[in-house]
Amino acid sequence: MNCAMCGIRACKNGIENTPKNCPSTDEDINNIKDLYRTDENYTIAKVSTKLSPQQGKTRIEETMDFARECGYKKIGLAFCNALANEAKIIDKVFTYNGFETESVICKVGGISRETVDLEATSNTMCNPIVQAKFLNKAKTDLNVVIGLCVGHDSLFIKYSEAPVTVLAVKDKVLAHNPLGAIYMADKYYKNKLFPPKE
Repeated sequence: MNCAMCGIRACKNGIENTPKNCPSTDEDINNIKDLYRTDENYTIAKVSTKLSPQQGKTRIEETMDFARECGYKKIGLAFCNALANEAKIIDKVFTYNGFETESVICKVGGISRETVDLEATSNTMCNPIVQAKFLNKAKTDLNVVIGLCVGHDSLFIKYSEAPVTVLAVKDKVLAHNPLGAIYMADKYYKNKLFPPKE
């Protein structure tokens, strides 16, 4: 299967003229549909599907709409030290709009890089597992990722008991807009993304 390279997109408007090996024709699809009818999956799927056509709203507005519609009141913020100022503003936005917040910075616990067999430096390593564990302990309804590093975000999501959404991803070069590189993939970033092969 290779949906990224498909030019037909039969799945978008019904399943006709599907290309060979299209996952939409897999017999397991009907069994998987049942998962959308269970407990929290149903609520999340229904609310996100209902809200997805909205136009003219920012990601944070959409996140608040989603949380309200799902009945989530306590929001967990898992943020990167590099986005501490942004996290402070985000916290204010959520609380002003009626949500309770809990927030945990990536450097929580100040653990050494030696924990993962790297040389110790004055800069402690990020601690996404503890971020998730603390928010689990606080019994948050929804956790919001703000700029966690690649991989650290994976660990946070893996250990979070509450559903997770991403408000911001870190990209130090492109002002936290990683798609900037994709939009310039055949121009300025061509040699970086497609380096010449020997």
